[in-house]
Amino acid sequence: MPLQFELCPGRMIGGSHPCFIIAEIGQNHQGDIEIAKKMIKMAKDCGADCAKFQKSELEHKFSKRALERPYNSKHSWGKTYGEHKRHLEFSHEQYRELKKYANEIGIFLTASGMDEMAVEFLHELDVPFFKVASCDANNFPYLEKTAKKGRPMVVSSGMQSMETMRRVYQTVKQHNQNFTILQCTSAYPLDAEDVNLKVITEYQKEFPDIPIGYSGHERGIYISVAAVAMGAKVVERHVTLDKTWKGNDHEASLEPAELAELVRSVRLVETALGTPTKLMLPCEKTCHDKLGKSVVAKVAIPKGSVLSLDVFAVKVGEPKGIPPEEMQHLVGKKVRVDVEEDDSITAAMIE
Repeated sequence: MPLQFELCPGRMIGGSHPCFIIAEIGQNHQGDIEIAKKMIKMAKDCGADCAKFQKSELEHKFSKRALERPYNSKHSWGKTYGEHKRHLEFSHEQYRELKKYANEIGIFLTASGMDEMAVEFLHELDVPFFKVASCDANNFPYLEKTAKKGRPMVVSSGMQSMETMRRVYQTVKQHNQNFTILQCTSAYPLDAEDVNLKVITEYQKEFPDIPIGYSGHERGIYISVAAVAMGAKVVERHVTLDKTWKGNDHEASLEPAELAELVRSVRLVETALGTPTKLMLPCEKTCHDKLGKSVVAKVAIPKGSVLSLDVFAVKVGEPKGIPPEEMQHLVGKKVRVDVEEDDSITAAMIE
C-alpha cells in the first residue's frame, strides 16, 4: 500500500483515504479580499478539502527589471508588471484574516510560497502544508529549505523532466518523509493531448513510497476524475466565480457548479473502485437466482451411470443445480437416482 500521512490536522492522504481536493483560488480573487472570502466559502460549499492561494514577496520573486517592465495585456491590473502583481497580492494581515475566516467556516487554507520569504511567512502563518508550484520544482535550495521546516509538502511537476523529478524526490525525502508529487502540465487552458495522465503511473513506479496526485488546468472535470481512477490521491484545480473575469487563469478554472460536480464525481468513482477481491456479491443474488445457469441432463441418465461430459448441458434450470464451473468434477462419478432429460443435476443426485 502506498505511504499515507497526515496532510492536514486529522486528514490523512494516501492508501485507502479519500482523494484530497484542493480548490486553487490562486489570484482569481482579483485583488479583493471580499471576493477571496466568497471563493473560500464556495470551495467549502462545493465539498473541496482545502482552499489555496499564491503568496509572493514580490521583490524576492522578481528582479527589479522584471517588475518595471511594461505590462499591456488585457489582463493587466497596472501599467507595469510590478503594479499588476501588487494589485493581486494580499498583505500578511489580509492572509491572517483569510486564514481566520477559513478556520471559522471549517476548511483548510494554504498557499503556494512563490519564493523563500513567502515560505517563511506561510510557516509563521501555520499553514497545514506547503504547496510547491511547478516553477519552483527545480529550485533545489528552495526545496531543501522548505522540506527542512517539517511541514507536509505538495509538489507540482509542470515544466520538469523525469530526471529532475527524481532529484526532487531525493532532495525532499532526505529531509521530509511527508510529501506528494503531482503530475502537472503548465499550460492554461490545457489541451487533452498534453495532459499525459500516464505519467501518474510512471510516478507510482518511480516513487512507490509516496502518494501521487494530479494538478490540472484542462477544461471540464472528466480528465481530473480519470486521474483519481488511476490512483491520484490529491487533485488540485483552479477555481473561479466567473470564467469571463479579467485574469489569465479564469478560463482554465472551474466555476462553482463544475467544482461541486468534480467533488461528487470523484467521491462516486472512489466508491466504485471498491475492492480488488472478485466474488459474487449479495447485490447479484437476484440476477443469479433468475438467470444463473446450472448443469442439466442432456439425455436421460439411468441410476448408477458413470457421468461423462457428453451427458451434460448448461441451462437456466429449476431448481438450481450444480454450477457449470464444477462440471469437470462430476466426470467419473455415479448418479444414485434416475435423472430425466433436461432435469437439473444436483449434489444430492451424486454418489
